Amino acid sequence: MRTVNIHEAKTSVSSCRQGAKGESFIIAKSGKPMVKVVAIDAPAAGEMRRVGFMAGRFSVPDDFDRMADDEIEKLFGGHA
Repeated sequence: MRTVNIHEAKTSVSSCRQGAKGESFIIAKSGKPMVKVVAIDAPAAGEMRRVGFMAGRFSVPDDFDRMADDEIEKLFGGHA
């Protein structure tokens, strides 16, 4: 996460634009973090999940890795 000096934050509006895009940043004074800037609609920490977002919504059949073996054998089994 990017850290900007309080003076830079006061004089640069581009920092606020980055926060609106969802790119959070920290404003520091004399190197000490003071404020964390995040977009209003940004997901809270721990809410942003991508891997496993469909967990529990469907099931994979036990024979999934053997499904359509007959058709695949006919196509690639060398029987011309």
